Amino acid sequence: MFDNLEILDSVRLNFSPTGLIIMNLTMAFIMFGIALDLNYKQFREVIAQPKSLIIGLISQFLLLPAVTFILVKIISPSPAVALGMILVAACPGGIISNFISSLAKGNVALSVSMTAITTIAAIILTPANFALWGYLYERTSPLLRPLEIDPLQMFMTVLILMAIPISMGIIFTRYFPATAKKIIRPFRIFSFLAFVGFAIMAFANNFDHFLNYIPPIFVIILIHNGLGLFTGWSFAKIMKRPVKDIRSISLETGIQNSALGLILIFNPKIFPPDLDLGGMAFVAAWWGIWHILSGLILAGFWSKRPITGIPETLNLVP
Repeated sequence: MFDNLEILDSVRLNFSPTGLIIMNLTMAFIMFGIALDLNYKQFREVIAQPKSLIIGLISQFLLLPAVTFILVKIISPSPAVALGMILVAACPGGIISNFISSLAKGNVALSVSMTAITTIAAIILTPANFALWGYLYERTSPLLRPLEIDPLQMFMTVLILMAIPISMGIIFTRYFPATAKKIIRPFRIFSFLAFVGFAIMAFANNFDHFLNYIPPIFVIILIHNGLGLFTGWSFAKIMKRPVKDIRSISLETGIQNSALGLILIFNPKIFPPDLDLGGMAFVAAWWGIWHILSGLILAGFWSKRPITGIPETLNLVP
């Protein structure tokens, strides 16, 4: 079923330099918006009892990349699709996960804490995870030629896109708390729309390719995303976490910031245009659409299963 994806890898996706600039600026605004909601008082309980947080971070940055690598070796997709799966798994939690966690009656403070910490940690861990698992795949795949990717360039890109706007958001909240409180809602709405927009931009000028290859890509993302959700759920359950924590850890593990992956993929300084990496962009873009749908479906199911003693949730909107 995945044999014809070799052709997809060689597809040269149409994406203009202007589009890349817009994506970079939008990502910076998204990170700034996330930082506006970073308030220590909201997370004192999570920090005081950090077991669920630690379990969630292990699930996010250790287990998901490892499970992804195993899946890649089992299904043997094309090289670029495999690397796209590895890159998505190396990204931090998605910006919509907090809202979906609130719908699922999960621990929203835990969800927000995980998103914040993984976003900051991604400055180092996203390039490191991709370098590690990508190298292991490259060494074991006879189809993949060596990738000459500069880890320092990826680190600098993530640093600029995430660390700087997050720092600015924290400083803004510190000195202008009233204004920050007013603009959080518009920023969350913008983040939600921008996230979907990333995927639309990736597909807009490549719709014919999308129609030809969506069936196998859909199956791959369905399995991959399902494994991500299941990994978070099962690991948290094995570690005997409260039900509300299990739900949030599951969603945080299965909802990835694939928009960051798209930006990295379209950065010619990280992935030279002459490489056959069309499959990477299709994986990241379709993940950005599907994880919202799968998260909402799972949240709808969990929302009908009430939990006693649920802490008050934050006022979140998409």
